[in-house]
Amino acid sequence: MSRLILPDTDRVLSRQTGWVRAHWEALADHLLDSLIPYFSPGSARVVLPGRPSRSGTSSDELEGFARSFMLAAFRIAGVRGEGCEQLIERYARGVANGANPDHPEAWLRLTPRSQQMVEAAAIAVALHESREWIWDRLDTRAQEHVAEWLGGFIGSTTHDNNWRLFQVVSEQFLASVGAPYSKEDIEGGLDRIEDWYVGDGWYSDGDGQNFDNYIGWAMHLYPGLWTRMAAATPGAQYDDRLKLYRERLSLFLEDAIHLVGNDGAPVYQGRSLTYRMAAATPYWMGAVLDATPLSPGQTRRLCSGIARHFVQHGVPDERGLLTLGWYDTFLPTTQPYSGPGSPYWASKGFIGLLLPPEHPVWSDAEETLPLDEADQIRSMPAPGWIVHASRHDQVVQLVNHGADHAPPAEPSGVEPSADPHYNRLAYANHAGPELTDSSAGIDNLTSLVDQQGRSSARGRIRRLGIGARSASSWHKAWLGEDGPWPIEITSVVHGGWEIRCALVEGPAGALVRSGGFAVAGDSLPSATAGTAWASARNADGLMSAVVNLHGYDAAGVHRDLGANPFGPHSATPYLTTAHSGEPLVLVHAVLLTRDAIRPEARAEGIDVAVDGQEISITLPGAETELVRLGNR
Repeated sequence: MSRLILPDTDRVLSRQTGWVRAHWEALADHLLDSLIPYFSPGSARVVLPGRPSRSGTSSDELEGFARSFMLAAFRIAGVRGEGCEQLIERYARGVANGANPDHPEAWLRLTPRSQQMVEAAAIAVALHESREWIWDRLDTRAQEHVAEWLGGFIGSTTHDNNWRLFQVVSEQFLASVGAPYSKEDIEGGLDRIEDWYVGDGWYSDGDGQNFDNYIGWAMHLYPGLWTRMAAATPGAQYDDRLKLYRERLSLFLEDAIHLVGNDGAPVYQGRSLTYRMAAATPYWMGAVLDATPLSPGQTRRLCSGIARHFVQHGVPDERGLLTLGWYDTFLPTTQPYSGPGSPYWASKGFIGLLLPPEHPVWSDAEETLPLDEADQIRSMPAPGWIVHASRHDQVVQLVNHGADHAPPAEPSGVEPSADPHYNRLAYANHAGPELTDSSAGIDNLTSLVDQQGRSSARGRIRRLGIGARSASSWHKAWLGEDGPWPIEITSVVHGGWEIRCALVEGPAGALVRSGGFAVAGDSLPSATAGTAWASARNADGLMSAVVNLHGYDAAGVHRDLGANPFGPHSATPYLTTAHSGEPLVLVHAVLLTRDAIRPEARAEGIDVAVDGQEISITLPGAETELVRLGNR
């Protein structure tokens, strides 16, 4: 059993979090030292407990080595190798043995679209950043083995998404050490991501509307790392691209700063969330590339808040390991490609350790973030989001009318797949979507439900527009093979509330159901419901509520067990009404808060007048918002 021991907090240098560089180094050392019992005899693999991935145990064991090697490299380079002799020896030995095709622990060869391509990129990055201490100490034969193994990228095929960048950085490392590589592969990969740039610093991760945390820890990280490798490659041309990547990263961070609460809790949305502290990656990368709107003190404030948040919620576990889940082990958070070593992509969130101790990001005093000073609302047209956050209860909500992770072209007559990590109308930093079949289509969705209990999903999102505090979209609703019926929704954000206006088409006799956020915890959330409202509150005081403003005639609370990443017991308030077969206009308010209020009373300050498909919403303070539906 291994226990994390952190230094005393420093409230002089870090008034908000108490964390300084020593805390980051202690956490990194703890994660790395806790892996020692799981290293193979030749140190080329890390054999971790947990559910295997679809790629098999050999790939999983390479993954454990490669991803932890990146953390080791950042730790070594940041202190110029001082005090890291055992770490250097361990990973240098592992690299030499793993790349040796005749060694019993030899790594899997790189084949097209294989998982080992991902891990190879981590090894290439780690070898570059720790070059003086690991690559340079390998003998000539070991270096040749590494170059031959990474050479499996040359002329090969990757998945057409962020994987293109794995090929780019791996072959750029080969170029930097004078090994064979393909200039066409590198330039082709960098050119390909241009097709996915959508403006305001945002990329889609491949074709479609694939917006999530991956944008920060892949689409901005690897191009930046590539420029560091290219700078070490004689004759490489990188200045123009570096200027472009720096501009885009700075723009992205203007939005991304709003995706974390002032307690350090990141918004739970998208895939590979088990990488956890990787959420800090783009903020650190902004400092590494000198491409950030944040001051050094703000950067550390934000990143340390993220790391401290996970540590306070039991990460790593009592063995010192990162498990498959969000806080504790929770497999529905993961994807089929997630193996026991996958969570060690958390290493990306430690890239700030590359910056030396005397860098201002470590030596300057912490500074406040916008959410420390006032409630925030941020319209993000590129991903189709509106993010609003409360300074006092530390709740951040993401209203989603743009990210769906669906194929760009939808097959005719086929119900589209729907991923709960992308298809919800809203996400938050202290509440997550329900991730079991029994809860499909309830939380943060407006769905059709038939007499057999089947509910429609929200697959491909078709955008209609986004403003300063409102956003609209529509999607096709299916009930088994029946459909599709269009559902159009406009969200209006005000003072912590989201008012959802819906135009729902559907079959007569179907039920229309609209859910709020699911709240979860270790104990059963309390729940109350009236005829036109419902709410649930967990033991931490977080309350989710839905309130009818027009058209619904019943309310309830759905409970589930083992469905939510934030705790085993969860509850979701919802509203319902019967569908007549004619287009139906519905309006309701959604709330997620720690305030001790009665939601039905709070919503009385919101007045709604419906005239056909036009809705006039009068907000507290006499502000009026006009919503016109029927725009698809």
